[in-house]
Amino acid sequence: MAKSQTKLAYKCSECGWMTAKWTGRCGECQAWGTIEEAGVTPATTRTPSAQVAVDELAQPITEVDASHAESFPTGVSEFDRVLGSGLVPGAVILLAGEPGIGKSTMALDIAGHVAATRTAEGKQRKTLYLTGEESAAQVRVRAERIGALHNNLMLGAETDLGQVLGQIEQILPDFMVIDSVQTIQSSAIDGTPGGRMQIQEVTASIIRLAKRHNIATILVGHVTKEGSIAGPRTMEHLVDVVCQFQGDRHSQLRFIRSVKNRYGSTDEVGCFSMRDSGIESIDDPSGLFINTFATPAPGTAITVAMDGHRPLMTEVQALVSTSGGGSPRRVVTGLVQSRLNTVVAILSRHFKIDMTNQDVYASTVGGITVHEPAADLSLAAAILSSRSDTPLPRSTVVIGEISLAGELRPVTGMERRLKEAFRLGFKHAIVPKENELTTPQGMRVVQTDSLGDAMTALFDPAFRPPPRPSASQKLADVIKLSPDDVWEN
Repeated sequence: MAKSQTKLAYKCSECGWMTAKWTGRCGECQAWGTIEEAGVTPATTRTPSAQVAVDELAQPITEVDASHAESFPTGVSEFDRVLGSGLVPGAVILLAGEPGIGKSTMALDIAGHVAATRTAEGKQRKTLYLTGEESAAQVRVRAERIGALHNNLMLGAETDLGQVLGQIEQILPDFMVIDSVQTIQSSAIDGTPGGRMQIQEVTASIIRLAKRHNIATILVGHVTKEGSIAGPRTMEHLVDVVCQFQGDRHSQLRFIRSVKNRYGSTDEVGCFSMRDSGIESIDDPSGLFINTFATPAPGTAITVAMDGHRPLMTEVQALVSTSGGGSPRRVVTGLVQSRLNTVVAILSRHFKIDMTNQDVYASTVGGITVHEPAADLSLAAAILSSRSDTPLPRSTVVIGEISLAGELRPVTGMERRLKEAFRLGFKHAIVPKENELTTPQGMRVVQTDSLGDAMTALFDPAFRPPPRPSASQKLADVIKLSPDDVWEN
């Protein structure tokens, strides 16, 4: 027989957080003085087994019908790239991002595209959009602006979980959007909307219904000021896909990355442009991150960064100026601060360059953020170019990681990087030495494992590093070349 036990529990009146001991501060919402005694609650030690129907028994995996798991496209190419192959019936996707980044616009755009598509049998896909943050009229106005109006797109404004589940049961859509999960409230759970217990109950209920009726679902979620998804971490474990919608609100560029994907890879990134007419997919975003000026400018270098499996042309800019006194400043935008400090230290040590009285500012163009060390060589080239007031050739890309010993280390995906650079018209490249590297035909590639040789080749128009006793002396001689001697664009 199952034993029956009782225990005393305490609950937060704000978010519903439960604890076995009384505390003055809630461990979930961090509110003071909200912990109250919840009384004695039963604790079960064993759950009796239930009778399972014959048609619900486990069966051999080879006999499982997989036709219900065939994906269908959303109509938004970049979002399909992130998901892997599109929307899977019954899959639940959590789309999270900062306020005002464009989550609702993105979800409504996807809903409009799905409503305009047809199934393999020729039937239009029924789509449901439920909003808890805005009125139906406000969503209708946005749909007109972005061109998402469709007779097959059902729209409702609900905040009660019972009403939300009732509408889903009656309409039975092929695809639905819940905007947002933090605004839905269950009357069976105490606490305010957005609390830990509320979010967990709302998410679990919607997921159960979506799995039962094979409804592809997007849950729009909020993020905290630290950038993490608001709510319990259990929510991320319950859903099938977790997508982060990122971007600078001062820029038109937006990115979608998946940090969890049960149906595809988490290495893909989707690029979008936020415009007055809505969010548009950018199938070829490399041109956004480099300037197209005909005249080369000192302090700029071109590299190829990898974001997942996608190579992106990136322009790294640096400005070296005399410090006003005190400690020199090291400021970065779109790069990693520690990498800038490391590159400056390597240049000072191995090339005997005194930068203790010089400020260094480094940034990328177009709002892209580069975290990988493959941009080290371009950052070093941009710093030396700015310091010597010597423009670098615009037809050359520099790729490579710099070690503390002043050596170049190979980076992943070099062949894809060079192929992307050659496709966009770059004819020269300086990269770390690799044993087996296939280079595009017609592209001149210099492979070296020395930072000094790489900088010599970059600043030398003849691409012939002369034999000199030390790397610092070689660089000091070559850096004095005039802009007229540098490669033409």
